[in-house]
Amino acid sequence: MKASRKKKLKSFVIDLDGVLVRGNRLIPGADRFVRRLASTGRKFLLLTNNSQRTPRDLEHRLRSIGLKITADHIYTSAMATARFLNGQKPKGTAFVIGEMGLTDALHRIGYILTDRRADYVVVGDTQNYDHRRITQAIRLIHEGARFIGTNPDVTGPSEAGLVPATGSLAALIEKATGRPAYFVGKPNPLMIRTALRQLREHSENAIMVGDRMDTDIVAGIEVGMETILVLTGVTRRKDVAAFPYQPTRIVQSVGRIEL
Repeated sequence: MKASRKKKLKSFVIDLDGVLVRGNRLIPGADRFVRRLASTGRKFLLLTNNSQRTPRDLEHRLRSIGLKITADHIYTSAMATARFLNGQKPKGTAFVIGEMGLTDALHRIGYILTDRRADYVVVGDTQNYDHRRITQAIRLIHEGARFIGTNPDVTGPSEAGLVPATGSLAALIEKATGRPAYFVGKPNPLMIRTALRQLREHSENAIMVGDRMDTDIVAGIEVGMETILVLTGVTRRKDVAAFPYQPTRIVQSVGRIEL
């Protein structure tokens, strides 16, 4: 008899905030879950809509709270945005309102950052913007620059509480220009597709793990992935039935996920 073909292990795409970490704290069981993925030889990628930090910065931050992850396992909306722009217009120019995570991702694909005659205005998460830069973004869009946002999140977490995020800043510019931004990050399935390409994995053999029905789960469903909702973040169990789509599984936390 022929030996049975070994079953292919499923890969994991895992949202970061609300699934593995909450602010600067590790969610119980997250470190064990990541170790189990590594020990079984599964491919996995951590996803974040936040575009402020580079993967190496995030690696350092996660290690400092007990999650041993290398930068090659991290994928940000800044990286997804850079890939999108590289596909649309290689070696282009951009006016950026954002932090190092975004500017570094754009430099890595050969983009030139400028405040004149830019091909794109790109807005990401930042704590450093002012009236002058917002005005310049508005003027460049009126002159023909295309408007891109790294993610549509209107607020984000901080140690002191909620802070305005990319979606809020983009809304101001949208109002002033009458031009809607194109957002690359979740729930746009484009970010999930590019993450799967980085993993060299097909959607049918991958699982999306997230804490939000309206971003993580819907994006996973739209690219044809199995989905797992964890209840350690935004969505509560009682909220799930209200959505017209449903996750494949619901678990209390990543520590309860069976591989």
